[in-house]
Amino acid sequence: MKYICKFLLWIFGWKAMLPPIDGPKGIILGVPHTSAWDFVISWIYYTSVGGKASVMVKKEFFWGPLAPLMRSLGAVPVDRKRGATVAKQMIDAMNKAEKMHLAIAPEGTRQLTEKWKTGFHTIAKACDVPVYLGYFDWGRKQISRGERFELTDDAQADLKRIRQIYKEMGLKGKHPELFTTGKDIA
Repeated sequence: MKYICKFLLWIFGWKAMLPPIDGPKGIILGVPHTSAWDFVISWIYYTSVGGKASVMVKKEFFWGPLAPLMRSLGAVPVDRKRGATVAKQMIDAMNKAEKMHLAIAPEGTRQLTEKWKTGFHTIAKACDVPVYLGYFDWGRKQISRGERFELTDDAQADLKRIRQIYKEMGLKGKHPELFTTGKDIA
């Protein structure tokens, strides 16, 4: 599958920038998240470099023959109706897993949003795992798990620094009008 995915990346014109994260567990942010295609390109990329990433998917997709397929793609079922407990569900899943590279879009939606979510921060701190500033740049067609970001105990300050780094990268989403790093970033 690794070589098929390398070929697909090449066919689609994408360049993989870094190998998978080292270590058994970590969180990879996925920015900018403006299209369902972000998942497809990310899955192809991470498989092509020898990794297997997990993503949160609402539990309603885990029925009948779809459930094994979803799990094989790295999907982890979450009950989104329980709101704030989504982070708790992922903390439990990550603590139970021997290996998990969890991909999370801090924007929380493919729609334009000023407010990014800090659930990744909560999960990373609770599970004592590193966070990487992953990206998919549709403008340059470059994709990467990104560099490691050292978290502090201040989620809002960390999020502001993360948004500034992404802003400086000049990333372009598949739908550029749906991505912003926020008005609060000068």
